[in-house]
Amino acid sequence: MDVKIKARIMDAKKIKRVFQRITTEIIERNRNLNQLVIVGIRTRGVHIARRIQKLIKNLEDEDVPLGILDATLYRDDFSDLNKQHIIKKTEIGFDISDKDILLVDDVIFTGRTIRAAMDSLFDLGRPRSIQLLVFIDRGHRELPIQADYTGKFLPTSRRENVKVRLKELDNIDEVLITEPIEIQ
Repeated sequence: MDVKIKARIMDAKKIKRVFQRITTEIIERNRNLNQLVIVGIRTRGVHIARRIQKLIKNLEDEDVPLGILDATLYRDDFSDLNKQHIIKKTEIGFDISDKDILLVDDVIFTGRTIRAAMDSLFDLGRPRSIQLLVFIDRGHRELPIQADYTGKFLPTSRRENVKVRLKELDNIDEVLITEPIEIQ
């Protein structure tokens, strides 16, 4: 399906500022960083998590463990997903029990991916807390899930999509609002 770009919301400079602000908020809230672990939701959440991890290291000289989560099998709409959806491995090489987890994703929409991710985490252990970081909150929640750290609130219509493009995957840092092109 073809899409048109409706708006470029953030460029690399704005994205860098958001990462710095969010990281400062995380450090202020988590005084005991040795209890914190970061878990990025595949795919873009992982790259956002890595950047946060690196900034914490640069600012506080703390090595916060990072894990990678694929919550696909825990989704309530798994049977509706594209049959060729590739399920990737969850890679969390540390015990999450009694840890403060910083769960990271790029965009929160309905909240269903986050619910699936939390279900997946609870199968791995019982964390002390789960804090949610999303780069973009676009509204339209179907579940009562709210982020603790948000890069930007970006109200959208249900027809629109938000694309967080990261240089690690897309060779550019930007946030776009797109919309499907109707073929008549």
